[in-house]
Amino acid sequence: MERLCVFSGSSPGAHPDYVRTAQELGRSLAAAGVGLVYGGASVGLMGAVADAALEAGGEAIGVIPQALVDREIAHQGLSELRIVSSMHERKALMAELAGGFVALPGGMGTLEELFEVYTWTQLGLHSKPLGLLDVRDYFKALVAFLDHAVAERFMTVEHRELLVVEKRAEELLEAFRRWRPPARAKWIDRSQT
Repeated sequence: MERLCVFSGSSPGAHPDYVRTAQELGRSLAAAGVGLVYGGASVGLMGAVADAALEAGGEAIGVIPQALVDREIAHQGLSELRIVSSMHERKALMAELAGGFVALPGGMGTLEELFEVYTWTQLGLHSKPLGLLDVRDYFKALVAFLDHAVAERFMTVEHRELLVVEKRAEELLEAFRRWRPPARAKWIDRSQT
């Protein structure tokens, strides 16, 4: 994988472990020779992962809408900063540049970005790995909900297993090295119709 897209919060969160894990991910990417693609901000976990990747000699490409540049949150020290016109364009370009996706803790934007690429995987629109870095069990309830969706037959086991969940950056990157696209193309269970 040449580059990994990281979705994360523009806040540092309530506990220092969130920033520490973002920094660990940035350093791990640089050490593995994997470039970072992310939302281009200088704040929160977004800034922390980018700063750590750059400090470790890695590549960090930011993709940010002009409206956020105007609010002065764009990171000015990146390998490359691509300014786009909309959030839709931002997500499309990040997906195009990356060979995989990971979500650090974050809010609505992080979850929306994650679930969009998760859906694309389920539909077979791309075959790139995706995962969560579950810092302090931040995503524990979300993972339980996905398991509930499987139990209620709104999601297949195979599609649930597309989302890799790890606690540490190096474990996640290793799981991505072993990741294979789903063999099952069907996403609709017609047995209940």
